[in-house]
Amino acid sequence: MSATDSRTTNPHYSRTDTAHLDVPDTEWKRILPDDVYHVAREKGTERAFTGKLWDADGLGMYYCAVCGNALFRSDSKFGSSCGWPSFFEAIRPDSVRYESDKTFGMVRTEVLCGRCDSHLGHIFDDGPKPTGKRFCMNSAVLDFEEDK
Repeated sequence: MSATDSRTTNPHYSRTDTAHLDVPDTEWKRILPDDVYHVAREKGTERAFTGKLWDADGLGMYYCAVCGNALFRSDSKFGSSCGWPSFFEAIRPDSVRYESDKTFGMVRTEVLCGRCDSHLGHIFDDGPKPTGKRFCMNSAVLDFEEDK
């Protein structure tokens, strides 16, 4: 099942509701596709240059594939050549939240969905102006809707 298919079986998916969700992982495991669950809830990472959106260039909005929360506009996406979709800013300050990540012998900043707390990727200080940030996100946990 793809992320798109899971929207119809996911009672927590909404592109308008911004209320924080407190859903147990057992429920997410039941309703999310395996690849989405692995990245979102087990903090997995897809291989570079393999995700469906790493080189997408359409105009539109990027949403959390787990809960539907609006995350990024395409006009903040840039070609970072890292192999994952990269953005220089989130759509609004509370659309994402941050946690320190000290796994794999590194110190990084993890980016989580501000609504459902799902792992999205990491943020780095090597992005373009105006923010200098690079939100390095996993395609598996992003839904893209092209502008009409």
